[in-house]
Formats: sequence, structure tokens, C-alpha cells
Amino acid sequence: MERIEHHACFGGWQEIYQHESATLGCTMNVAVYLPPQAEKGRVPVLYWLSGLTCTEQNVITKSGVQRYAAEHGIAIVAPDSSPRGEKVADNHLYDLGQGAGFYVNATQKPWAANYQMYDYVVQELPDLIEAHFPVTQERSISGHSMGGHGALVIALRNPGRYRSVSAFSPIVAPTQVPWGQKAFESYLGNDRETWKQYDTLELIATAEERLPLLVDQGTRDEFLDKQLKPELLTQACEAAHHPLTLNMRTGYDHSYYFIASFIGKHLAHHAFALSQ
Repeated sequence: MERIEHHACFGGWQEIYQHESATLGCTMNVAVYLPPQAEKGRVPVLYWLSGLTCTEQNVITKSGVQRYAAEHGIAIVAPDSSPRGEKVADNHLYDLGQGAGFYVNATQKPWAANYQMYDYVVQELPDLIEAHFPVTQERSISGHSMGGHGALVIALRNPGRYRSVSAFSPIVAPTQVPWGQKAFESYLGNDRETWKQYDTLELIATAEERLPLLVDQGTRDEFLDKQLKPELLTQACEAAHHPLTLNMRTGYDHSYYFIASFIGKHLAHHAFALSQ
């Protein structure tokens, strides 16, 4: 791993690394925040998955997460949201291709060659972080929008791997909304049965672990009714008796102004779970 940025931040260090990903077949950037506690021993990790059009930079420059990570002694690892590079398949649309990996393992050409974001987040990235940084194997996961979808799906599909999960404005029913349908048809093909493995609502019905879900959603989110549909998450959790805390935040939109307002509460949620 090659360090390309290094900044003092709330007593710790905000860094950006580059590495060659065997899973994705390209060079990837990943942001790593090490809190001051990491100088004296290993610390747990919160993985953050970003949304459409985002890179590893969005959460570290806009959310203020480092303040709370330093308070609780948690490392923050934020990968890019998709494979990148001149040889990586792309599309002119903002919601497909580079910047829109959707945290799935693509099976269709031309995407399958690089778009294996599920395996990257679940296996390659944690292996890399745990080998190179003073962190434990205690993990939590969170994200925003497309990344909120990714965090929920990954936690539900990997019982016992994460101590806690949360999301801001997640795409909870990608098989039922335009963002998800476009991505899944392109990356996974026309067989909608294969889509279900990446749909939070489908996974809740058969979840082996009842890991509590923490979700914050703004009431003035411009994507609320068409793309996000949090009421479907409530219905699915009620039907499956799956624990859910859904906070509908009055007046907040889809932006990082919203995330910055409540990221401290999410860090406290993860810190409590990681300390048990």
C-alpha cells in the first residue's frame, strides 16, 4: 500500500492509501482514519460505504466523522465506491459505471471484469487493513444512499462478521426502484431471482442473525418517495420481527449536511456494540 495523503486530525491521522486490488483488477484509493488510541494499541474498525458519484473523499471531508472516531477510539475505513481507471468499464450516466458500483459482484459483460465490489468490501479490503494497520478484527459497517444499501446487505449476508450496522438514506429495495433496477439489470442480467441476494428487504425475511438496524432518513430528501422508500423497510422488519430503529429527521435532505448532523449518534451506536 502506498500512502498518498497524511493529515493530523483530532489527535489522530487521516490518511489516503493506494493499492492494487486483485479482486477489482485496478488501482484503488481507500481513506483510513487512525484515532489517537491507535498509537497505544489496536482499535476496532468502522467501514463506511459511500453513495453514487462519491469517492473515498466525501465522508472524510464533509461528515466530521473523525471527531467522533477519536472520541470513541474507532478507526474509519472508507473505500472508493467503485473500480476506477481508463481500462475499467464506464457509462456516461451518473448512476451506472464508475462511481456507481452498487456493492455487488457483477456477472455481465463488460462489468464483470472489474465490478466485484461485494467481494472487495467483505474480504479483500478487511484482510488488507488488518494486515497493515493497528486494528482488531472487531468490525462495524455503515454507509449513505447506495452505500447504505451496501452496508445493510453486507451485514445481513455475513452473520457474525460485523458487530453493528447503520445507514443514512439507504436504497432499501433496489429491486423495486429505478436506481437499483438499472444497476442490477446491467451488472447482474435479466434474471431477477439473482437480484434478491443484494436486496435488503429480501434478506431480512431469511436473516440468520437479528442484528439491529439503525437508519436515519431525512423527510425532505429529494429521492425519498421514488428511490429510497423507507416505509418498505419498516414493513419488512415488522413482518420478520427484525429489530429496526428508523429515525425520520424532519427537514433534512440527502446531503452530507444531513449526515454531519447525526454522524455522532451513529458513531456512539457503533462504539457501544464494539465495546461489548
